[in-house]
Amino acid sequence: MNATTGSYVDVEHGSVAELFDVEEAAELQRGHLIRLAAGVSGGVVVRSYFSAAECIAIMSAVDNCEFDSYNEVVVPRIAKLGPTAFEFHTEQALDPRYWAAARSGRSTRAALLRGKDPMQPALDRVARAWGKPVRYATCGGRPLFGGLIREINGGARMHFDELVREMPNTLDDIPIAQLAFNCHLSVPEAGGEMVVYRRRWRPADEHARDGYGYDPGLVADEPRAEIRAARGDAVLFDPRNYHLVRPATGRRVTLSFFLGVLADGALVAWS
Repeated sequence: MNATTGSYVDVEHGSVAELFDVEEAAELQRGHLIRLAAGVSGGVVVRSYFSAAECIAIMSAVDNCEFDSYNEVVVPRIAKLGPTAFEFHTEQALDPRYWAAARSGRSTRAALLRGKDPMQPALDRVARAWGKPVRYATCGGRPLFGGLIREINGGARMHFDELVREMPNTLDDIPIAQLAFNCHLSVPEAGGEMVVYRRRWRPADEHARDGYGYDPGLVADEPRAEIRAARGDAVLFDPRNYHLVRPATGRRVTLSFFLGVLADGALVAWS
């Protein structure tokens, strides 16, 4: 599972390793989140975070929903239920139309798990691991939407997600670390792997940008973690690192959101 693994510090020769392993667990733990936030873990795979029955129930309901997609800059196109803050970001924080889209997204998702919202058990299990409740991030005191249902079958180009860089002054509380959460409700027969590189954006990288994505040559020599999930597995990683999703044969559907670690130790969620 680890495409590149590190070694330890070699005191005699003065070399320092780039440790970037993928951790697997039957249950999410606080230490997993801490190691991701600290940058010493390439990713965490929590097996059967959602049961097969939960995934089947959600997918059955999802198939009766109408998806939209990210804007035309995102190619290949990615279908989704629910808005992202990034789509509505302006110099004045968020376009007012965001709040109507957020209400609509919550309403659509509210009954997907046998008449209940699948976002709630997802957050409850994170909260149990962290030891504190997880609340939604706010903008101007209003809670943001969190918990997209996304279908990424054609892959996603290499990119990064970093709220404080891409959307400054959006959240009321600035997170000191940002994590991504994806629970796999449907997995493809082949492909669909997530690849995370231990490399963050640098200003000079803009010469390699094309639309929302970047040339993978930027990370050719970087440590990387390659993750293939099974149905029901939750995958967590640091999205400030460059990452991509390989094209899939079949449906790759996830419940997805970001987690922010605040200076006081609280966790907040948004999409």
